[in-house]
Amino acid sequence: MAHPEEPPAPSAPPVPRDWTDEHVARWQSVLPGLDPVVEGAVTRMKKLSVHLRRVREQSLVDFGLERHEFDTLHKIAGRGGSAAPSELAQDLDLVPASVSGRLDGLEKRGLVRRTRSTAGRRRVLVELTDAGRETWRGAMEVLGHEEYRLLGVLAPEERALLNDLLRRVMVAAESTEPARPWHG
Repeated sequence: MAHPEEPPAPSAPPVPRDWTDEHVARWQSVLPGLDPVVEGAVTRMKKLSVHLRRVREQSLVDFGLERHEFDTLHKIAGRGGSAAPSELAQDLDLVPASVSGRLDGLEKRGLVRRTRSTAGRRRVLVELTDAGRETWRGAMEVLGHEEYRLLGVLAPEERALLNDLLRRVMVAAESTEPARPWHG
């Protein structure tokens, strides 16, 4: 007695080829020892980083911000909307005089205000104004929307797995072991 054939298991739709597939194929003939999976992953991470940088830079243009202005607003926002200039200098890895110049420009544009601290009359706090907070959030929202659009092609568990895998890679990158020197 013959068993009816079982229907084939449903397969995932084929993943379309991207620019990196052609890049890897071209380099495999030049570098026979090239691992196509490693090259593909690293190239895709670099291309994704460049893509997100372009989106961020365009959002800054759209919101009339220079990169250093956004960075300053971002650091203030990251401290709950107010910070001492010395904290900003530390966060931005700048000398206090450079921070003061940045704050002058942002204050003239109405994006931040400097106030005297209630804790000490000589201490100054820098606060985001409503316009500063709205500008910062708007620029952040553009980038956030693109990040969600890109990662939205993955199921939630796939996003979690990707995050965990990239964490493992970053732990290795952040290790104190230096890269091996090239010996030709």
